[in-house]
Amino acid sequence: MSEANPIGSRKADHLALCATDEVAFRDKTTLLEQVRFIHDALPDLDADALDTSCTLLGKPLKAPLVIAAMTGGTDQAARINRELASIAEEHGFGFGLGSQRAMHVRSDAGTKSSYSVRDVAPKALILGNLGVVQARQMTLEEIEALVRSIEADALCIHLNPAMELVQPGGDRDFRGGLDTIAAAVRELPFPVIVKETGCGLSRGVGQRLLGAGVRHVDTSGAGGTSWVAVETKRAEAVADHAARALGEALWDWGIPTAASVGMLAPLGFETIIATGGVSSGIDVARAIALGASAAGIARPVLMALTAGGREGAVGFLRGVLAELRAVMLLTGSPDIAALRRSKRLIGAELRLWIETD
Repeated sequence: MSEANPIGSRKADHLALCATDEVAFRDKTTLLEQVRFIHDALPDLDADALDTSCTLLGKPLKAPLVIAAMTGGTDQAARINRELASIAEEHGFGFGLGSQRAMHVRSDAGTKSSYSVRDVAPKALILGNLGVVQARQMTLEEIEALVRSIEADALCIHLNPAMELVQPGGDRDFRGGLDTIAAAVRELPFPVIVKETGCGLSRGVGQRLLGAGVRHVDTSGAGGTSWVAVETKRAEAVADHAARALGEALWDWGIPTAASVGMLAPLGFETIIATGGVSSGIDVARAIALGASAAGIARPVLMALTAGGREGAVGFLRGVLAELRAVMLLTGSPDIAALRRSKRLIGAELRLWIETD
């Protein structure tokens, strides 16, 4: 680990690990597979005329899809962010940046440039990103300046206590988080999205967020990338045996993505982005049928980009859209609103999660 730039070193480690399957959940799934659609053999639709468009946070998207937050703060991150942001621009998706903590800690031009993608994505929905602990330590003016400096449309404030507990040198004091979020929602002049980092948002947390004025959330549920696993692997690399042992115990911790969407959907949020293990167009359709506004995909896009460059990432995303459109046709759904109302069955385990208060 570089002592001169420990955050940059951590970001590089995250990218290397997330480009593999080594940090997936072991036993827990997203439970999206427990959403089953009722087939419509007489859809009375033109497959080429289906409308996948939607509006997310006030911006039009060609499909309910966000290339979700992954990285920032290094030269490699800059290349990845710019490539994926330009793909989002070209195809009408949203794009999320990784944590901007590195920008706040290191104000050099190189670090900032790794988050600057507006020139390659002039019209795309771009989401900034900051941890709630870091937001608590900053003034609202500093937070606003951080988001304005990259011309983002909205700010994600991420919650990641499980990840931090395992991370060598991670945060331990999570007091004041809700007050920090309430102040940000009340004072900042752009939308604030509260998101988890691979462990999901419960109904109870959703209710507390609504009480604080939050109207936009991102589930980032369990079943895809385990950020506890990412930090466990990093702890192993630096021989931090206590952190590694804790990480092994908590590897599969969290609320499955489908369960988180199902818990949050009835509460009345304006926006629910379903991220966490979403890996296909069928998953996107399932999340929308549960009540999500859109879905986010992260590690599968990074893996496709790593394996096949821009062409590989675009090919993967085209496959996601092809599956989404197929589900729309086969459920008789001419548009995304109709897909959200489509008839579906919910498996027993997912139903148990959703019905648990």
